[in-house]
Amino acid sequence: MKKYWAIFKIQLLNRMAYAGDLIIQSLTIILFMWIFMQLWKTTYHSTSQDTLNGLTLHDTMWYLMMAETIMLSKPRLSRTIAATVKDGSIAYLLNKPYHFILYQLSIGVGDLAARTLFNLLSGSIIVWILVGPPPDPRGWPLVIVAFMLGWLIDFCLNTLIGLAAFASEEIAAFEWIYSKFLLLLGGVLIPLDFLPPFLRSVSMALPFAYTVYGPARLFVDPTLERFAGLVSMQLIWLLTLGLFTLFVFNKASSRLAINGG
Repeated sequence: MKKYWAIFKIQLLNRMAYAGDLIIQSLTIILFMWIFMQLWKTTYHSTSQDTLNGLTLHDTMWYLMMAETIMLSKPRLSRTIAATVKDGSIAYLLNKPYHFILYQLSIGVGDLAARTLFNLLSGSIIVWILVGPPPDPRGWPLVIVAFMLGWLIDFCLNTLIGLAAFASEEIAAFEWIYSKFLLLLGGVLIPLDFLPPFLRSVSMALPFAYTVYGPARLFVDPTLERFAGLVSMQLIWLLTLGLFTLFVFNKASSRLAINGG
C-alpha cells in the first residue's frame, strides 16, 4: 500500500499548493448557508414551532452545513475516468504497476481531504455565527468514520458512471441523473426527516442516503445507536457496490476501444 499512500500524499500536496483556489471555492458554502438560513428561519417561524420532525433550526442548519460540505468536497472522479478513456491515456494508466481503481481512489482521497478542510472551516464559521456552536464534539470521531464510508460508497457510484465511458464515452447524462438523486433522495437540499413517510422509506432503501444524509444526520445526533445502524448499512452497500465496480471494471477493460491515442 506504500505506493497508494505516496499517490495520496502527492495529490494532497498538489491541492494544498493552491490554497488560494481552495479558499475561493469554499466561499460557495458561505452563500449557501446564508440562503438556507433565510429559508429555514422563515419556515420555523411560520409553523410557530421550535422543533420540526425532531430537528431544531440549530440542528437543521448544522445538518445542511455538513451535507453541503460532503457535496461540495467530492472530486469529479467520473469525469476524470471518462476523460482518460476519451483521450486514450487509459491505456497508459492500465499498464502502470498499480491497480487503476486504487489509483483513482488515492487521488480522490487526496482531493477530498483538501477540499473538506476548507469547506468545513468556511461552513462552520458562518453557521456558528448564524445559530450558535456545533453539536457535541465527542461525536465527531463517529462522524468521521461515517463520512469516509459514505464517500467510499459515492466513489463506487462515481467510478461506475466513469466506467460507462468505456461503452458510451459521453457520461454527462449519467452524472446529471446521479446528482439529482443525491439532491433529493440523498438529503442534500432537505433532511430526509422532512420528506413524506413513503418517499423517506424509498430513500433509506437506496445508497444515496448513506453518502450524505446518514453522516450529516449523525453529526447533529451522534448517538451510538444511530452510528451502529448507519455504519452497518454503509458496509452492506460498500461491499455490494465495491464488488460490482470491480466486476464492471474487469469486463470493461477487457473490451476497451480507444479513439484518442
